[in-house]
Amino acid sequence: MTKQPSLLLAFLLLTLTSFTQNHAINVDDLNSQSIDSCFTWMRENAFTGENLDEFHIVGLQTLQRSLETENDSLIAQIHEELANWHGYNGTFSPDSVVYHSEKALEYYLKGNDQKKIADTYRTLSIDYMNTRQLEKAQEVLFKSIQIYEILEDDAGLGSAYRSLGVLYMVLEDYEKSVEYTNMALPLLEKTKSYSALAIAQFNLITGYGELGEFEKAYEATDHCLYLVETKVPEEIFVPVRALSYRGEVYVKAKDYDNALKDYMKAWELCKAHIGEERCATYRTEIGQVYLLKRNYDNALDHLLAGVKSYEEKGQNNIIQPYLDLADCYIGLGDFQNALFYKDKATANSKKILEDKIANLETEMVIKYETAKKDEALASQAALIEQKSKTQTLVMVVASLLLVFLLSLLYFFYKNKKATKTIRAKNAENELLLKEIHHRVKNNLELVKSLLALQSDQLEESATKDAMIASQNRVQSMGIIHQKLYQGTNLGSIDMKDYFVNLGEGILDTFNAEEKVKIECVMDKLELDVDTAVPIGLIVNELLTNSLKYAFPEDAKGNVQISLLQTTPETLTLKVADNGIGKIVGLQPKGTGFGSRLVQLLTQQLNGSMKETSEDGTSIEIQFKIKSAA
Repeated sequence: MTKQPSLLLAFLLLTLTSFTQNHAINVDDLNSQSIDSCFTWMRENAFTGENLDEFHIVGLQTLQRSLETENDSLIAQIHEELANWHGYNGTFSPDSVVYHSEKALEYYLKGNDQKKIADTYRTLSIDYMNTRQLEKAQEVLFKSIQIYEILEDDAGLGSAYRSLGVLYMVLEDYEKSVEYTNMALPLLEKTKSYSALAIAQFNLITGYGELGEFEKAYEATDHCLYLVETKVPEEIFVPVRALSYRGEVYVKAKDYDNALKDYMKAWELCKAHIGEERCATYRTEIGQVYLLKRNYDNALDHLLAGVKSYEEKGQNNIIQPYLDLADCYIGLGDFQNALFYKDKATANSKKILEDKIANLETEMVIKYETAKKDEALASQAALIEQKSKTQTLVMVVASLLLVFLLSLLYFFYKNKKATKTIRAKNAENELLLKEIHHRVKNNLELVKSLLALQSDQLEESATKDAMIASQNRVQSMGIIHQKLYQGTNLGSIDMKDYFVNLGEGILDTFNAEEKVKIECVMDKLELDVDTAVPIGLIVNELLTNSLKYAFPEDAKGNVQISLLQTTPETLTLKVADNGIGKIVGLQPKGTGFGSRLVQLLTQQLNGSMKETSEDGTSIEIQFKIKSAA
């Protein structure tokens, strides 16, 4: 479920110290105020959510005056306060937060306060996470850990490990997220950093929830609430986020009643502390649960309020809330509004992808121009060095040796730099490819939704069945692209995991979960996408055929799927059910399109098909492959 403020932004805000005083300041005559007075006022007003225009004027003018003092520590602190203010109030863009955090680090590095440098590295990592600069986030986090270890700062080290837990959560590596968070807990408890200890439970709630260990997620929530109640009651927003995260876990566990209770509690707590208007985005979570419970009227009320709040705050890049609204309108039969919000979600997905591509192109141009300038400077330096050593024979020999050594160092440095650039480009290309697979999957989901809308308007049974079959075929391809962008190997698909997901989707389509059990009897096998797509379509057709005809009325049964690599170049696919089988002399049901599609796909794979009808129906297909991962 979508979280607002986001996990990372909430993590940042909850680790900052807020000030409740609100001294007045004369904005029209700032020069009459001392820099210390202006800075104190900034600290007291950064987290009030008030005086936004006034704060920006005071902040920028105080920063300009501090630059004239050449006091590196003061300049760094003012940049730090501006970064905190931008992050808390959501003004301008996340890049503004990163800019001021990087400037704060730049000025702290000029001094020798290692503790402050380590703290700034750690907070900068969170800013990098918010702007999806994950490699930079990891780099500065490990720098902070190195300094904390030298300083033997257990509290700082615990916070850094907690941040690593957040980073791996963003990377969707939930096992590592839980691992690093559990490394942080004893350090935070030892140093009595109870606020950070309570916030660290967020990683465990979400991590255990994603890993399917729901009871551990619930225990982490209870422990978080206990810490706030007994140790840090002033942390008013920690229970809000903890309840919200547990609500998401309840949704994953399909315990919608408890999910709704937690989401409602989170919203009520938030309203009590900062007012209904600023908490309206929480209502999208409530709306999502009502949508899952098919209570479309209540879902619509909360979703519209939440989306309106997002839009009023200028956060127009949302996707999931628009998709939820579209599904809600479909449930209410309002297809015009459903298409409207589907279009908005699609447009936002497209814009996000285009922006990422543009950023990648800009970064590559900058790196190329920088490399050219470095090469030109290095060549000029080598030429001057060589000419200055040509006066005597001894000096010539020395010059040649020096140039030789410099050349070795230059080419070593150039090779090292090229390797780093190639790695960075590979990482960027991998990210871009994942985004493309994600986009294709979303587009297939849109096609499936449009087919569903069309089928709902059809009355003729055969045509409606054909539309549902088409939805399942689109879904089978969509699952493949989903597995590609979620996995670590962009070139291959784990077929067993894919068949499990495909089977669950088809059972859900026919409402046959209680009637038919689909078993995947095979070891882990990975195939390339060109082979996986036709195999997926074949299995989709065979499963659909079994569910439609093998188990009439309320008959129960099993369907087994297996895909084995019998030789290095041969795969054997088998789909067998224990249904009624084919009756001799009985005319086959359906249009026959599915059977023709299976035959064509088998031919495409250079395969052969064998069908038997003993104790049900069994289809076995053997085909050649060039290579199987």
